Amino acid sequence: MSSTTVRRAGAREWGGLAVLSMPTVLLGLDVTVLYLALPSLAEDLRPSGTEELWIMDAYGFLIAGFLITMGTLGDRIGRRRLLMIGAAAFGIVSVAAAWSTSAEMLVAARAALGIAGATLMPSTLALISNMFHDERQRSLAIGVWATSFALGMALGPVVGGALLNHFWWGSAFLLAVPVAVVLLVAAPLLITEYRAPHSGRLDLSSVVLSLGAILPVIYAVKRFAKHGPDVATIGATVIGVALAVVFVRRQGRLASPLLDVRLFTDRTFSAALSVLLIGLVGVGGSMLLITQQLQFVEELSPVEAGLWMGPPALMMFLAAIGAPLVARRVPPGIVVAVTLTLSTVGYVLLSRVDASGGVVPMVIGFGLVYLGLGAVASLGTDLVVGAAPPEKAGSASAMSETVQELGLALGVAVLGSLATAVYRQRVDGEIPAGTPSGVAETAGDSLAGAASSAQRMPEGWFETAKEAATSGLNTAMLVAAVCTLVLAFLSAVVLRHVGVVGGEGPQDDPGAEEADPAESRV
Repeated sequence: MSSTTVRRAGAREWGGLAVLSMPTVLLGLDVTVLYLALPSLAEDLRPSGTEELWIMDAYGFLIAGFLITMGTLGDRIGRRRLLMIGAAAFGIVSVAAAWSTSAEMLVAARAALGIAGATLMPSTLALISNMFHDERQRSLAIGVWATSFALGMALGPVVGGALLNHFWWGSAFLLAVPVAVVLLVAAPLLITEYRAPHSGRLDLSSVVLSLGAILPVIYAVKRFAKHGPDVATIGATVIGVALAVVFVRRQGRLASPLLDVRLFTDRTFSAALSVLLIGLVGVGGSMLLITQQLQFVEELSPVEAGLWMGPPALMMFLAAIGAPLVARRVPPGIVVAVTLTLSTVGYVLLSRVDASGGVVPMVIGFGLVYLGLGAVASLGTDLVVGAAPPEKAGSASAMSETVQELGLALGVAVLGSLATAVYRQRVDGEIPAGTPSGVAETAGDSLAGAASSAQRMPEGWFETAKEAATSGLNTAMLVAAVCTLVLAFLSAVVLRHVGVVGGEGPQDDPGAEEADPAESRV
């Protein structure tokens, strides 16, 4: 068997990884920091209820919608170039968001931040695949990258709380400016440009179809979390699925497609995407419910809640770094299956917390959940990117990010809706007679509503609401435990053909060593 010497990354590449991790941390931080700034900006800008929702959601909508387009655009115009354009745009628009003078201006700024953010996420991941050619080094680098987004989300409440204690709400957006400046200065020095050869022109019809397929589905998922399966939710889902079918058919006919659907014929690529999607569902739901539990039931401040989320974030970091190292000796499917089994234990612990049980058991359970997330995020992402040829790394990276965004949104919708349904069922009939209808409706709708209405309810009633919300958490986490255990088993099965990281080939395919290395991960 012929051997090929692969150039190992040096100091420049690892320095470039540090630069690429910065915008990823920033994107994660930008998700959570706004939750703290919302009350003060609402007092200043006085948005309507609809405008407030769009201030929160426009960013995520546009990121999810433009990921595939931007991932492929980077392959065509240059991944470093697109990263720098996106970083400059993100910094400029962040300044505009910080000094917004109206709710409409802030909604527009958040939408623009979403489009700029969509250039950053796939560009950073695709560039890592270009910088780290050695499989073991690349797996470790992607492990570092995979933790950056979650690290930013964990830092959001802490950093945001510190800023808002001293400055106005707009200061939360200005964190992007120094990051953008450092990236613009360091990227040309540490990151080599890559542009896919013979990439062809960008098909604008495909761009429109991709937006038409993704945005209605994301909207339907988010609406389902608030209103259930109503006409608008079902209609948006049907429209999104129909346009997705048209999009896929068009990609199969184009010489230079926006998304090369042939990537899905690689079973490693498809299996890893499926594991990422399903694995993130449980994490998205538990992240929302645990955050609410810490703030409303345990009555911690956002900063205190953020600090308690530090140990789980550390668990994720250790798993994301350690999993690629273990996968050098143990097949990735087994590593993912074992860590997901530990996550199942975490979900079971969360299903048994009670309203007076304290913070520590909750943090331990959530730490085990994050342990599985770290392994899934790092190894799953590495398998997706590694299965694609170098010229398709941007497109593969975008797909990885898209399914993770969709998984998080589905988790919030499905598990959040389940917990809310249990809450409403438990408090139904517990609201005292004679309570004003508006107050009763608000208190019976959600735990957040109960907290805002506590002063107008009889003494001790909020304790009942806490217990009902905890029951909702318990039920949702038990469902997540069952699903995660099933996913652990499936991961071992669908990824069984993948050999150890840096190995010579799939365990069950001795002839794989003769395949084109650009066609397969191992």
